Amino acid sequence: MPATLQWVVAALGVLASTSPTPAPQLGASIFADLSPAELRAVRSFLLSQPELGLVADRGDSLASNSLFLVELQVPRKSQALQFLNGGSPRPPRLARAIVFFGEQAQPNVTEFVVGSLPRPSYYRAVSYKGRRPIPFAARPNTLLEYELMHRRLLELTEPLYRLLHDTTGYWYHNCSQRCLTFSDVAPRGLGPGERRSWLILQRLVEGHFLHPVGLELLLDHRSRDPRRWALQQLWYNGQYFASAQELAWRYERGELALARPPTPELLFSTYVPRGHFSTGTPTAVHGAKVCEPQGKRYRLQGNLVEYGGWRLALRLRSSAGLQLFDLRFNGERLAHELSVQEAVAFYGGSTPAAMQTKYIDSAWGMGTLAHELAPGIDCPEVATYLDAHHLYDAAGPVRYPRALCLFELPTGVPLRRHFDSDFRGGYRFYGGLEGQALVLRTTATVYNYDYIWDVLLYPNGVLEAKVHATGYVHATFYTPQGLRYGSRLHRDVLGNLHTHLLHYKVDLDVAGTQNSFETVDVRFENISNPWSAGERVVQPRLHRRPRRSERQAAFPFGRALPRYLLFSSPTQRNRWGHPRSYRIQYSSQAGRVLPRGWREERGVAWGRYHLAVTRHHEKEATSSSPYAQHDPWQPAVDFESFIRNDENIENQDLVAWVTVGFLHIPHAEDVPNTATPGNAVGFFLRPFNFFDEDPSVASRSPVIVRPQDPAFTHVAIQRWTPASPGPCISTEPFTYNGTYGQE
Repeated sequence: MPATLQWVVAALGVLASTSPTPAPQLGASIFADLSPAELRAVRSFLLSQPELGLVADRGDSLASNSLFLVELQVPRKSQALQFLNGGSPRPPRLARAIVFFGEQAQPNVTEFVVGSLPRPSYYRAVSYKGRRPIPFAARPNTLLEYELMHRRLLELTEPLYRLLHDTTGYWYHNCSQRCLTFSDVAPRGLGPGERRSWLILQRLVEGHFLHPVGLELLLDHRSRDPRRWALQQLWYNGQYFASAQELAWRYERGELALARPPTPELLFSTYVPRGHFSTGTPTAVHGAKVCEPQGKRYRLQGNLVEYGGWRLALRLRSSAGLQLFDLRFNGERLAHELSVQEAVAFYGGSTPAAMQTKYIDSAWGMGTLAHELAPGIDCPEVATYLDAHHLYDAAGPVRYPRALCLFELPTGVPLRRHFDSDFRGGYRFYGGLEGQALVLRTTATVYNYDYIWDVLLYPNGVLEAKVHATGYVHATFYTPQGLRYGSRLHRDVLGNLHTHLLHYKVDLDVAGTQNSFETVDVRFENISNPWSAGERVVQPRLHRRPRRSERQAAFPFGRALPRYLLFSSPTQRNRWGHPRSYRIQYSSQAGRVLPRGWREERGVAWGRYHLAVTRHHEKEATSSSPYAQHDPWQPAVDFESFIRNDENIENQDLVAWVTVGFLHIPHAEDVPNTATPGNAVGFFLRPFNFFDEDPSVASRSPVIVRPQDPAFTHVAIQRWTPASPGPCISTEPFTYNGTYGQE
């Protein structure tokens, strides 16, 4: 934290002691990510505790006690609200730490809470609901483990040098150029305690994910001693082999169906342009850009974001990514938390790596995969960019430049508009409010896939959470059997089918923390026509169904989701007598990734439901964990336990667990990359009788045009912004005619 900001926070702290509620920036700061100084302080403190036996540099050994992760431990909701609402002191600033205890006879993973910052003096072990220990084999992979895997493969693939060199023009053993690389898949085995990874060998070229060479290896790397790691099986061009020696021997004897070497054509996985559009319209010039003609209309102070009626705190947690807190509109809290919980992609295929691929992405540290955003491409040039600092599988804090961005986006469609025709070739008035939204954006590049995570804030109290999927498809070597599981994308490339699911936590506080949940849809009624005797009228009517328990508020895939999902205050009503409510509205094509209860599906039990509504509990803070990827069979977080006790949810503090997603069957147009159009899913939070009218009426951006004479030769233009946006748009002022008719 810069010294100037530290002074501001300190000054605000003095003011807070005499003020009923903290200043907004001070309130947001309790959710701010740990600064580099705080990360270093936690690391130094834990390394100084002799009973932990932590090593500052683990060298080349997995059999050591090492600090894997340090990030903010978010204050308990009750503490945070008491502080934010006034009446209690600032919650202590705590850290969450993950330690790999690899040196002891029974290695394990333990999580700690460390406090209080900025000068930590204590730590205590914590556990997930159910208090099950975290097995060492369930730990996320580290850079050291990958390096050791690479070194071991250099040795284990030596017998395959001639086969790979002759058939691919690339090789792994003793390679300095024209090298092979690998992509590993997970989970790493078929049951708890295993650590066996299928590896797909690929040419190390730009876009190597699209260049499998037809060889997949099963490496057992459970032992803490890499010298004991071994290849258990190999798959080559549709056949299985027990060892590298057997495969090499079969090649030497000419008994293999060989993969063909690559042809010397243009690299198809590159971004380098090729071909031409038929119209000849220019693309070698810059396209449309976002412009801020009168400056920024949002404010960022520390981690506090303000825009129109919106105010919220943001952070980018190392473990799972974007997390928003204390979301308010016009000063009223709508939600305590909105956060990304998990992202998964479950595949099918005919090769062993394809059929084993079930990626559960928080195990890869989604927040730490937010790499630099490119101005003008990932975000507009005028965006505000934020750096992030993580202590994740590193000896100290690592700075990730431009990890997040904020910008105001012209949506290209009016927020509201109306042309009031007189039906005689003229009009009575035209009114319109330009459409804009503030975008909060970050990304997560999880191996081949790039997720673009957006939250959009609209001036009418609507929030949209959305994710775009792009990047390279996860591809395997093409064999005719593979066409049951995807599409052939190139001569030797199969794009494997997969289902993406994304999970969010939405801790709604609609006009207070005590809320109820109901669904509303329509049913048809058949009634006597009151104005025509003997006739019938069939018409829709509202069908309301209060959901009184957690089981009643869990909506599994395979059943229709009610169209209105309302969270309401049981005590507060708007001016027209309706319960003040917010609605969740889906934009998703999600479906199940596996049958319920089948092995790995237990690790993503949240993926059984479009939506599950539960009572808030601190022990149910997250729906997943960093360990679900490598032990989905006995997950540290059992989401089904959140609803198993079927608690009452009437007039309670409620949490909505939202799942969105889509099925992706790769196709030729996914080369070189999957494109974002059509590959976006998400949900809206929309006011439903929460306000007395559309709150965007407070915006000073509308334009109203009224004719001043019957011939429409003069019009009165009423607006509250300058007549011209400025030179980046047009120097001409706004004009409007509005008439229509035959020429």
